[in-house]
Amino acid sequence: MASTNTVEGSAALQDELDALNAKITKQGSHVRALKKASSSNVDEVSSAVDALKQLKLTAETLRAKKELLDPTAQFNRKSFDELILRKMFIVPSFEIHGGVKGLFDLGPPACAVKAAMVDAWRKHFVLAESMLEMECTCLTPEAVLKTSGHVDRFTDLMVKDPVSGECFRADKLLEDAIDELIEENPDMPAVEKEGHLRIQIQADAFSPAELDEQLVKYGCKASNDEPYGPSFPFNLMFKTSIGPEGTAVGFLRPETAQGLFVNFRRLLDANAQKMPFAAAQIGLGFRNEIAPRSGLLRVREFCMGEIEHFVNPDDKSHPNFSSVASKELVLFGRVDQLGSGKTKTITVGEAVSIGLVNNETLAYFMARTQLFMEKIGMDPTRLRFRQHLTTEMAHYACDCWDLEIKSSYGWVECVGHADRACYDLLVHGKATKTAMEATLKLDEAREVEVAKLKFNRKALGKTFKADQRVVANALEGLAENWKDFEPIATALETDGKTTVDGFEIMKDMLTWKKSSKKVHEIKFTPSVIEPSFGMGRILYSLLEHCFYQRDADEQRCVMKFKPAVAPHKCAVLPISSGAEVNALVDEIAAELMGCDMSTRVDKSTAALGRRYARVDEIGVPFAVTVDFDSLTDGSVTLRERDSMAQIRLPKSDVARIVFDFVHGRFTWEEAIAKYPVVQVKED
Repeated sequence: MASTNTVEGSAALQDELDALNAKITKQGSHVRALKKASSSNVDEVSSAVDALKQLKLTAETLRAKKELLDPTAQFNRKSFDELILRKMFIVPSFEIHGGVKGLFDLGPPACAVKAAMVDAWRKHFVLAESMLEMECTCLTPEAVLKTSGHVDRFTDLMVKDPVSGECFRADKLLEDAIDELIEENPDMPAVEKEGHLRIQIQADAFSPAELDEQLVKYGCKASNDEPYGPSFPFNLMFKTSIGPEGTAVGFLRPETAQGLFVNFRRLLDANAQKMPFAAAQIGLGFRNEIAPRSGLLRVREFCMGEIEHFVNPDDKSHPNFSSVASKELVLFGRVDQLGSGKTKTITVGEAVSIGLVNNETLAYFMARTQLFMEKIGMDPTRLRFRQHLTTEMAHYACDCWDLEIKSSYGWVECVGHADRACYDLLVHGKATKTAMEATLKLDEAREVEVAKLKFNRKALGKTFKADQRVVANALEGLAENWKDFEPIATALETDGKTTVDGFEIMKDMLTWKKSSKKVHEIKFTPSVIEPSFGMGRILYSLLEHCFYQRDADEQRCVMKFKPAVAPHKCAVLPISSGAEVNALVDEIAAELMGCDMSTRVDKSTAALGRRYARVDEIGVPFAVTVDFDSLTDGSVTLRERDSMAQIRLPKSDVARIVFDFVHGRFTWEEAIAKYPVVQVKED
């Protein structure tokens, strides 16, 4: 046990680390802002980056000191990795062929844990919230991802080594070359250094031809002193062609959300036009990562669970918010990230009332996510919600919070919660000229300000020809609300022209008049609240959180899965290899599996303690032992994994009691009170 001085020293270092992390976050945000600003001075950017690096080095030193004070808090990665591989939780894909970076196979235990975890997710969200579940295709046409921004946003310029064929990010090669040049020439004149740094800052903005020119200028060469091949755009999506002609470009989807967005109108119909509602999908996403790392945390093929909750942008309340309002969450708001560096534990209701979380629906899903994590066995002390800084958020987003899980890799983003406003439906609607709208029925008619339009059909027809009706419909849609049409009217009055949906509108094409009318319904484009779950990251974090070693024997590793997600719910072990004993083992196993509970039977000749250790390593929560007394009185022992305590009970009770354990209807404490406890040596 750690001494009082050790605990106090560790706490003091943690306070220092929190304050330092706040400075790092603030400085990182400052660097991002400087790089975005075209007016930034090169020396100012360079100085800011150097300051950030120094802060990070200081933090690493403090972190190392803290670990030395409390070595028991360190994660035994060596033992964990050995167990994960030996018990075939996770193995490299195509291992005998040398494997491929960023691709992994789930072995039988992890496959079962993931299936149980996904089943729990579906029950917790889809069924409990009456969501509309879809299964959309992984293959996505280019037009869809062009509209969403993925085609442009996922592209980097690459160069290829002509000898080895290996690819590299061209801008990173240039940046590294400039760093090396400056380090090797400490006496370089300030003016010359500034010129190099100016090029370095612009590295990711150069065209392919400009980047190639700079790589030659700075002597960037491949293996065997050969120049790299010409720069080419590399998209992080997996590209393919649809159909035998090869003319239709497609991609393996980088996320599951787009399939839900493009099906919005049909989903709304399926929900009888009622708002708000949520759609959900769980499936594979694909990203051709340049440098996959950190095990399952950054891979090229991954399972995602995404929810798109469509809501009126003027009313983001949630009907079930009161059910979670008192739930406490650990929140790391942007003010605290830039200030104290410490988190706040606060109820969901208070977080919304003080404006820390933007709205009820966003907060509701954050609380439901926390409850889900606790349900599957995640350690609540290693969970927090971190708010995106303003420099991290997309321009259209209202608020974003990531559920981060602490693992041996630090705090890892595993579930994103974003209020994406109306962006997704608007861009798909605009690209396809489809009205992505819902309707709010009013209890009483309401007066609204509108614009009454009169078109000059001759002028419209002459200019737009076949698109005349499209232009007229777009203008009439804006005219339904004076607030939407007013900027158009102002531009036409001031400049004599404006642009609507890519069409240039001239003042002589229409006249308008501000008016009012009574309406019984209001059409609106819904906002989207999106919780997005990285199932692979959650699975890996759960494996780490469940791993521990027995106090008395570090060689005995245990996975403390909750019964609901354990790969096997129960093991059945015979004390001997006699035919009568084995027949009873088979009978009990059949009863358990008849209740849809995966059961592991181990009839090997290994010592009973060794067989207990085997099932502990894969996280089986309960083990039934059939002995010679079982043949005479029909009783067996039932062992609980973590306490290693055992009770004696009739074999006819086994299936029912284990079923109740798995479904949370009965606890081990209640079992101990009901049945006699027996002492059994495990060596």
